[in-house]
Amino acid sequence: MTTSSEQMRRPDVDYSRKWYAMAAVAMGIFLSTIDGSIVNIALPTLERELNTTFAIVQWVALGYFLTVTILLLSVGRLADIIGKKLLYTLGFIIFTAGSGLCGVAPTIAWLIGFRVLQAVGAAMMMALGPAIVTEAFPPSERGKALGITGLMVSIGIVVGPTLGGVLIEQFSWHWIFFVNIPVGIVGILIVLRFVPDTRPPGGQRFDYLGAVTLCLSLIGLLLGMTLGQQFGFDQPIIHMLFAGWIIFLLIFIFIEWKSRQPMVDLTLFRNSLFSINLINGLISFILVAGSLMLIPFYLENILGYDTQRVGLLLAPVPIALGVAAPIAGALSDRVGTRAITIVGLLVMLVGYAGLMSLDTHTSVLGYILRFLPVGLGMGIFQSPNNSAVMGTVPQTRLGVASGLLAMTRTLGQTVGIALLGTIWAGRVAAAASEPLTGQTTEAPPPAQVAGLHDTFFVAVVLLLLALGLSTWGLLQERRATLRRRESSRPIA
Repeated sequence: MTTSSEQMRRPDVDYSRKWYAMAAVAMGIFLSTIDGSIVNIALPTLERELNTTFAIVQWVALGYFLTVTILLLSVGRLADIIGKKLLYTLGFIIFTAGSGLCGVAPTIAWLIGFRVLQAVGAAMMMALGPAIVTEAFPPSERGKALGITGLMVSIGIVVGPTLGGVLIEQFSWHWIFFVNIPVGIVGILIVLRFVPDTRPPGGQRFDYLGAVTLCLSLIGLLLGMTLGQQFGFDQPIIHMLFAGWIIFLLIFIFIEWKSRQPMVDLTLFRNSLFSINLINGLISFILVAGSLMLIPFYLENILGYDTQRVGLLLAPVPIALGVAAPIAGALSDRVGTRAITIVGLLVMLVGYAGLMSLDTHTSVLGYILRFLPVGLGMGIFQSPNNSAVMGTVPQTRLGVASGLLAMTRTLGQTVGIALLGTIWAGRVAAAASEPLTGQTTEAPPPAQVAGLHDTFFVAVVLLLLALGLSTWGLLQERRATLRRRESSRPIA
């Protein structure tokens, strides 16, 4: 299925090296994804060996995550101006160098600083990977290719904690960073040799004012969500951060409407397929990230499993996602994206509806059967959804579209953890028979389970909203197809 925007792409692209380009993108996705998860398991070790506190050491993870999210759109737009290969190669170099510096960091302050540097490189790789894949593969194989990138995300999520535990146990925490260096060097060589160097048209300028206001807006949102979860959303400083987010977002939108060469072309959002799929992608990541944060508390505090077994019980979701994503992506190349995304959302809905029946005595099999559809549905949904987004923009906007896709994932993770965590804590307090005097995780098991039920009910409502948007989009597409057919009929 082709669109007018696809027809605007260059017809002279050489697709003979598409799988080499895929290898370069896959390595970049794997490195940036695994490094986002491998550090989490090292935080207790870093706290102890670098003689710091948890409040400080958590910024080894948070600094990386926030930096990536803030830079994604700016990197995407810059790539549309100067070219994707140059920035992607530079991203690999910065990430690899940052990994080496993290490994030799003498103090927690240096480690956090080097993690921010590493995140700059990660943002370049994450923002441009889907755009490079979209250019390297013909439109008829785009869904399959983006499905493979989804598989690499899942592999990184699954392998990260396991590999991190082995490296720390057998060597030291330094090796969770050193292990990136040989992979990064190979990735740099592959990018230089095989990624196509598609040059954008000249005469474009970077929207510095738009980039600054967007960064300030994202900083307000991300810090508000992150710090609000730690200290409470009723604090004045949190209100100020959220106010800054809204004010700078409105300023950014005003600047983009007035700019001749905006960082984000707001006319892209006039395409309902583009807008709906971005919104639904954000919703899906909010729900999955929030669920993966809450479920370990249920497994450990309510069902009594140890940490190692909890880690194994979390694996079915990313594994199911990784298996389903390439299959759904390839299928969407044949039958279209919209129907398959609806199927994926329906499967996720079944999963979250099932999670509402978890109790204090759920068996391992019962838990897996309830949670598995969440990963399966996400895998079915994600690849066609990404393909739909990338297929609706012209080649000159692929970098920004790719950055927007990556930002829905990182924003969804931040918002999901804060939003679902806050809802759960509030509903646990409401369900407790008496006021809580300690942490939410110390509440009576029935109250914690009741909080989960209410939280997953919110997830069901959000998925129904996503399904409604997708169904409306499907109807709009069919009406547009009918109008085109009627207008092309010869007049008798």
